Amino acid sequence: MDLLIFVARILPGDAGQRIDDGAVLVSDGRIVAAGHRDEVEPLAPPSAERVSFPTGTALPGLIDCHVHLAFDAGPDIAAAVAGENTALVLGMAARAQRLLDAGVTTVRDLGDRAGLAVRVRDAIAAGHLAGPRILAATVPLTIPGGHCWFLGGEVDGERSIRDAVRRNADAGADVIKIMVTGGHLTPTGPGMWDSQFGADEVRVAVEEAGRFGLPVAAHAHGTDGIAAAVAAGVTTIEHCTWLRDGGFDAPEDLVARIVDAGIYVCPAISRNWRGFAKRFGEDNAAELFDRLRWMDERGVRLAAGTDTGVPGAVFADPVGALEVFAHVGFAPERIIELATVDAAAALGLPDTGRLVPGNRADVLVVDGDPVAGLAALRDVRLVLAGGRPHVPTTAALRST
Repeated sequence: MDLLIFVARILPGDAGQRIDDGAVLVSDGRIVAAGHRDEVEPLAPPSAERVSFPTGTALPGLIDCHVHLAFDAGPDIAAAVAGENTALVLGMAARAQRLLDAGVTTVRDLGDRAGLAVRVRDAIAAGHLAGPRILAATVPLTIPGGHCWFLGGEVDGERSIRDAVRRNADAGADVIKIMVTGGHLTPTGPGMWDSQFGADEVRVAVEEAGRFGLPVAAHAHGTDGIAAAVAAGVTTIEHCTWLRDGGFDAPEDLVARIVDAGIYVCPAISRNWRGFAKRFGEDNAAELFDRLRWMDERGVRLAAGTDTGVPGAVFADPVGALEVFAHVGFAPERIIELATVDAAAALGLPDTGRLVPGNRADVLVVDGDPVAGLAALRDVRLVLAGGRPHVPTTAALRST
């Protein structure tokens, strides 16, 4: 199908780029052209469907580098994932559609039970379900009783780590997730800043994943865990909150090693970031959020992720999570870049994240200008995921 979209403006991808009175031509799931209307319209065949958004903006579909489709954003995640597989898959499929409703066209699912995200991924890819493209980690590796042990990924020792990586690869994983430190979702396990794996153990996971051509995402809140992940050569570090013994410690030399290694950091701060100060104190909240700007200033490659699915992090509001970057001084166009261009690079998707000829047709059309204010990203009018048009309903955008 050929589709020609007319908009008031196009944000092709990189911050600072803008085309007024624009048009995007899509054919067979790919972008044919994106530019000024007078240049693009003559390229469309007479049979092309034409849609117009006179006050709208076209930009690349949003990319969320850190979600959990198996989690329901409720207060008891462990109980939510303990149910029967079919019911859990149906819930995951519905949550995937909510993300698409909100303009998200690619997600990296960083941990489920029994590899169920692969089933949802394949159903969406086959056109049986509406949803974003999914990169699935399947079952994350953790220590016995460690962070998110209830997902079934407990390992102990080199042989166990290698076996778990192989099982995930055989299940169709796109990425391997390892819980290098503890986390707040598992209060009975190690603290958020406590290490669960040392550098040698993480290196085993990276080595085994490499045999299958898979990247490794390392959950690491603690500074020691961050150091272990960097030494082991992971692909991305999730959270990277620089905790040590309940405080903060961010050594400049370790930050420099992250930059030199080209490791992407996905802060994965959920839309509940405003409540962080109530839980952990104003000073701790300010320190955590300031680290985003601090890392960016030092050249750390950042990519947007929302941790959607954890308690209170509903699937209909990725923008609420992105607003933490605005809170610490990032310009809207830079935030959009983090959620498109930079996120695509972090996930190793060279044909995604920009509206350029030949790229996958992941297109988001919103009313208004998101460069003038991120709130415009909530007014979704049309989403194309791999060229498939999807029109969200107002009710869907308000749901959790």
